[in-house]
Amino acid sequence: MNRTTQKEINRENLLNQGVALLMQQGYHGTGLQEILNAVQIPKGSFYNYFGSKENFGAEVIQHYITPYIQQLTRYLQNPENDGLSALQQYFNESIAELERTDFKGGCLLGNLIGEIGDSSEVCRVALRVTLNRYRDVLQSGLSKAQQEGTIRTDKSARELADLLVNSWQGALLRMKVEQSTAPLEQCCQALLGDFFKA
Repeated sequence: MNRTTQKEINRENLLNQGVALLMQQGYHGTGLQEILNAVQIPKGSFYNYFGSKENFGAEVIQHYITPYIQQLTRYLQNPENDGLSALQQYFNESIAELERTDFKGGCLLGNLIGEIGDSSEVCRVALRVTLNRYRDVLQSGLSKAQQEGTIRTDKSARELADLLVNSWQGALLRMKVEQSTAPLEQCCQALLGDFFKA
């Protein structure tokens, strides 16, 4: 195995471990040594990959959202789905997964926004960029649904996508307090099942 490939594997392992630990313990509750021990990588290598814990946090944020964007994109690109049903399918699956995990974690983005969103400029920028990437995929689905006539057109797909992201993030926080998916279901029903509909 060549050095570049091993380096990429190590980097991916660090990011995956970072997602898991930051989700469970938060940014400030997770020490570098804990991450390094979990993936058996020396401290010097960590700094070669990321430079600092703050840079690592920023990359974890971007790494975290990628599978969700890929999943949503798959639903939207499935020729059997219209835009609205693709969005509903994505959110229904997300709700089912949160039920399976007993409401643990919620969303790493929402957690870190509350913890370090205004104290780390590097992470704040990563959070903003990542939320916008997520919003843009939702926007493409809402735009598709507008073209299909199932979503209202008196508001732009961008406005609707921003509202959906904001409401979903709030519902995820409420879910953690209530220990119930009811806030998530209410969010999706109120927006995708009512307010957004043509």
